[in-house]
Amino acid sequence: MKTEWRIFLIIAAFLLFATALYGGWTYAESGGRVEWIGTVALLLSFLLCSMCGGFFWFVSRRIDLRPEDRPDGEIADGAGEIGFFSPGSYWPFGLALAAAIAGLGLVFWQLWLLVLGMVAVVSATCGLLFEYYSGTRRTAEH
Repeated sequence: MKTEWRIFLIIAAFLLFATALYGGWTYAESGGRVEWIGTVALLLSFLLCSMCGGFFWFVSRRIDLRPEDRPDGEIADGAGEIGFFSPGSYWPFGLALAAAIAGLGLVFWQLWLLVLGMVAVVSATCGLLFEYYSGTRRTAEH
């Protein structure tokens, strides 16, 4: 995780520099007015990269070094089970469809379509999240 947080924070530093440069440049070119759309977009990109980099930095302090983070790490050190990956699920398609419906409601400013889309987004997110936790569970009491 050491490499990941460094990459994200380097990109975040570049975006902060680009935000200041862009804001200053548009201020000078337009005679005292800043072009806010691009400046805010760059600032939000900086904040997003900082958030991701901060998360990776936070996690890297709490886990052991991975083979790719160690200078003496070998390829064979990373062998073995990585984790569980779903073999197939229809929930991502449903989530994308729900997000598209919510987006159309926002674009055309149809409040009923936006609310319907947001309810569908929450439902599809819950379905994706709890996909492998549904069904009946037997306990020792039964």
